[in-house]
Amino acid sequence: MPFANRVDRSIWWLTVSKAADRSSKISIEDLTESKAVSTWLNTHVLFIFRLFIYSHRRMAITGDDVRLDEIIPISYDFSLAVVGADTRVRVTFFEEDLELKLPFGSHTRLFLSEVNRAWSGKIHILHDFPYQERVKSEVRDDLIRNSQPILANKSQMLGMPQFGLRDNLIKCELLKKEDAYTYIKNYRFFLGTYNVNGQNPKESLSPWLASTATPPDFYLVGFQELDLSKEAFLFNDTPKEPEWMLAVYKGLHPDAKYALVKLVRLVGIMLLFYVKAEHAAHISEVEAETVGTGVMGRMGNKGAVAIRFQFHNSDICVVNSHLAAHTEEFERRNQDFKDICRRMQFSQDDLTLPPLTIMKHNVVLWLGDLNYRISDLEVDHVKDLIAKKDFESLYNHDQLKRQMDEEVVFGGFTEGEIDFQPTYKYDTGSDQWDTSEKCRVPAWCDRILWRGKNIKQLHYQSHMTLKTSDHKPVSSLLEIGVRTPVVNEESYKRTFEEIVRHIDRMENDCIPSVSLSQREFLFQDVKFMQHQAKTVTVYNDGQVPCQFEFIPKLDEPTYCKPWLTANPAKGFLAQGASVDIDLELFVNRSTAPDLNSGQQQLEDILVLHLERGKDYFISITGNYLPSCFGSSLSTLCLLREPIQDMPLETIRELVRSLSNPETDKPQEIPKEIWMMVDHLFRYAKKQEELFQQPGLRSEFEEIRDCLDTVGLDTLPGSNHSVAEALLLFLDALPEPVIPFSFYPQCLDSCSDSSQCRQIISVLPQCHKNVFNYLTAFLQELLKHSAHNRLDVNILGRLTMHFHYLFLCIFVCRFGEHRPVSMESRTRKFILHKTRSVLLYHRVSSYC
Repeated sequence: MPFANRVDRSIWWLTVSKAADRSSKISIEDLTESKAVSTWLNTHVLFIFRLFIYSHRRMAITGDDVRLDEIIPISYDFSLAVVGADTRVRVTFFEEDLELKLPFGSHTRLFLSEVNRAWSGKIHILHDFPYQERVKSEVRDDLIRNSQPILANKSQMLGMPQFGLRDNLIKCELLKKEDAYTYIKNYRFFLGTYNVNGQNPKESLSPWLASTATPPDFYLVGFQELDLSKEAFLFNDTPKEPEWMLAVYKGLHPDAKYALVKLVRLVGIMLLFYVKAEHAAHISEVEAETVGTGVMGRMGNKGAVAIRFQFHNSDICVVNSHLAAHTEEFERRNQDFKDICRRMQFSQDDLTLPPLTIMKHNVVLWLGDLNYRISDLEVDHVKDLIAKKDFESLYNHDQLKRQMDEEVVFGGFTEGEIDFQPTYKYDTGSDQWDTSEKCRVPAWCDRILWRGKNIKQLHYQSHMTLKTSDHKPVSSLLEIGVRTPVVNEESYKRTFEEIVRHIDRMENDCIPSVSLSQREFLFQDVKFMQHQAKTVTVYNDGQVPCQFEFIPKLDEPTYCKPWLTANPAKGFLAQGASVDIDLELFVNRSTAPDLNSGQQQLEDILVLHLERGKDYFISITGNYLPSCFGSSLSTLCLLREPIQDMPLETIRELVRSLSNPETDKPQEIPKEIWMMVDHLFRYAKKQEELFQQPGLRSEFEEIRDCLDTVGLDTLPGSNHSVAEALLLFLDALPEPVIPFSFYPQCLDSCSDSSQCRQIISVLPQCHKNVFNYLTAFLQELLKHSAHNRLDVNILGRLTMHFHYLFLCIFVCRFGEHRPVSMESRTRKFILHKTRSVLLYHRVSSYC
């Protein structure tokens, strides 16, 4: 396409630089689309210079907003001419013309000077080259007369992809003053949530999705329990995904055309993002993430999926979640919400920047089966209030309302007034309340909330005509004010110049400096999987803004040890401002083994670096309480007392004496495994949803402390918490029940029961004992499957997630670098075995 055809409708930004010299930037403005033109005058062997042309579709703030389109050599076929007195410049290369309008000023003079120098240098080399359309000397001289080089950072708002303190300050100040030069335009967002109870789409979704009079601009449609099959849970794959996708597409408003932007699914939690076709070009930076909050905080039967994107100049994040079930589990739901907010992180294009969390967005939209119930009312009373349409009285007993009033969850979120009857639970295929034996109390499980400015809800309703599920779908139509890239050019220019002048004055005052509220931190009695945090306040007591970042020490890959994080790890501080940095310490399965054995200590030094300033040092120390979680089976078999009752040096001596024949005979299995399995055998053989329903974090901590210290005969907490503690124990083993070195043999012999028995027979004694003990326990659980609803498939899928052996299933655990072929063989093997009842008999034959 000829240059001239594109230039007439663009905003241009030019960057001029010369290799091993200085660089400067100027803006060249027109009217509509955004373009970036950069000249990078690189000197090579033959004095080759080039004009780099960049483009961007919205107002450029950072280098990530532009892309390289073309490169034009400043060669013998290149010429530059000034057209008229309004600093219009025509660039000619072969048969193509590029006309630019430059603002009058030193930037333009420097640009023309640099280009003329490069071009003149080329002509000087071959002085007899007959060039055409030279710059008219008298005009050129007038433009560049008395021009002086200026510092590169005088206008680095745009251009190069890497930015320093000055650029971040300009960007930050411009964003603060957006109201002065930008406009807000309203768009309509349709949010829908539907728990489909594992059903196939049996009816049109138009009464739900096309219920608005006019077509919305955006659709964010969330599903829960899309597929309840074992295969979906095990391999996160389901044929129902395309079926519901098609049903949604057919149900969208018929008066507009929509494009699918993104789909994300975690087992049965799915989120679809559609947009009107005319808006698609203005969407960017689309990312999707998932977080499982089921058993061990990982399984995807509960959790959330999220999509974040930028529309024009607004960052938007949409979350679809399915929280813990059952009326009494509201604390678990609160915990799920906090885990989702903490663990849901979106990577940025600039990998040096910290990930974005949900709450870092301008607008957050949260929908899903939140599972909060009606409390303190009997089912008949609830139904009576519903019949009277006394939703206000009923809403006062809503768990979510109470938790939000107490500021426990969803801080800063808003929910519209609920004037529709509860959406759960109905008999499938009808509008009849639950008539099953459980007779669930009706509840508003399905909710839609939002967080942000310039948001107005136009409707919030359920859709009773849809009867596929035991839930009713819910929708909300929001009108959201979005910052558009349309700017008032005069206001923007004036704001930009004021900021640059202010920064120039500040830079001449002094170098940055900060003060820290504390420089030494002691974390006392740190325990396995128990979060501890302390806060250091960084105050900018200097005369200029500053940019801070924790940097790695010499010869270290990261700025801190793996058990420690600083949040935020980098940032910007205006003059007189302060920031609270959370120093968070968390010992998990990866870091516990070295701390238990004494090979590592809770000691670290953080280096807080100020750009153009000095470094500050923060000392971190602590004492870790050894735990059976993260200790090896062989070590635990030597301990006859709780691990915290024995000095660390005594434990080391016992480990070193393993090869000594005079050493006391170790226990057959670790007492901690026996305590957990014995508890489950006595109290949980008939427990419904064992190993599927997660426990409470607080109860796990009590169980951990009991195993590590007092060693009671009866463990505290619910059966679900004890079961999850057993899974966490096995998952944290430094060497799993089937040691890593045996995995290739296991996979090679998985179809031969005699070879399986041979492998088991040569395991280290304590590993073999634990294997036989666990499989015997699981065999007992299967005898009570009529009550606990466990089967080979359910127990088998645990192995796929937690990399240890149950029921003779060997799972490869090579971490991030496991071979694809090995993973494929493992997957096929598990899929085959978990579907076969013969597996149960094979285990019985040698247990």
